[in-house]
Amino acid sequence: MLTGQFLLLGAILFCIGVYGVIARKNAVLVLMSIELILNSVNINLLAFALRNGSADGHTFALYVIAVAAAEVGVGLAMVLLIYRNRRNIGLDELSEMHG
Repeated sequence: MLTGQFLLLGAILFCIGVYGVIARKNAVLVLMSIELILNSVNINLLAFALRNGSADGHTFALYVIAVAAAEVGVGLAMVLLIYRNRRNIGLDELSEMHG
């Protein structure tokens, strides 16, 4: 029963993250939604590792955490660069990328 509750929590967090990626116009909020999606994947990996009694889920979760950290570093660097050039981080204006 505990595994099912973790999977339900992961599914709810995943749905909230997908909604945040689709509905948000701010680049920082989109990055936060992507982090929420990655954390829900971690919860699911750990729940399945708990169910199977293996350490594979823990290993994959560590890889996902490393990828999430790299994504935050690169994503925030891009957001800061865009803000420095345009004084706005709205995603609507980024569809017109002029040199």
